[in-house]
Amino acid sequence: MLRSRGLRAKGSWGQNFLDDPSALQRIAEAAELAAGDAVIELGAGLGHLTRCLVATGAQVTAVERDPDLLQVLEELRADNLRVVCANAAHLSFAEVAGKKPVIVVGNIPFQLTSPILFELLDQRADVSRAVLTVQKEVADRLTADPGGRDYGILSVLLGLHFEVRALFDLSPGLFHPPPKVSSTVVRLDLLERPRAPVIDEERFRRLVKAAFARRRKQISNSLKSDPSLGAPATMAQALRRAHIEHSRRAETLSVEEFATLERALEGPG
Repeated sequence: MLRSRGLRAKGSWGQNFLDDPSALQRIAEAAELAAGDAVIELGAGLGHLTRCLVATGAQVTAVERDPDLLQVLEELRADNLRVVCANAAHLSFAEVAGKKPVIVVGNIPFQLTSPILFELLDQRADVSRAVLTVQKEVADRLTADPGGRDYGILSVLLGLHFEVRALFDLSPGLFHPPPKVSSTVVRLDLLERPRAPVIDEERFRRLVKAAFARRRKQISNSLKSDPSLGAPATMAQALRRAHIEHSRRAETLSVEEFATLERALEGPG
């Protein structure tokens, strides 16, 4: 398809096209789409996955920013397909889809993974679930349990609001051109309510980021990396109220414990 149009994959844009029919069908099935569902496909590329999504009867909005690939996508003809030129990392899902909740699907460029995951967090009220192809290393972090080296910021932030599962791996040979790393398809389902209550969502994020800023240090020292959270004495009091030993390290705290610590910053009440 690329050669016939005089095109090549743009490495600087992270373009690696998945064209294995079996893998594409498995991704579409993992999204569990029904006729009429609103679906945003991020980074639609040459339309390989788009065709599978359209076949479900869902209302598909294929998002692509490469003008060369937009011409390819616009050759697809279906009443339940709309092609939109936009950057997947800066997108209002519900606005583009025209309704909510939205199901987000995509074989996304690896360099846009973190921005897109944070968009999912910010727009979670409009999203029911997402099925994304990411680097296996990222999938390991998203699904990690407390205590392991893969457990980190995204494990906690996404874990507060989503059930995250790794579905299956994809070898580099299934892509053109083959990436240097393996990929994993993950599914994120929005929880009916957060795993634990927090008072201030933005402060919770700052707390988690500060805690992991110095992974090897004790939590009491790591939290000093963000003075906006409070003075060291304030943080020490919050740790005591949360019943968290100051000597623990960030990777040992569960999502629930981070939420408890955030609430403890409000003081006794």
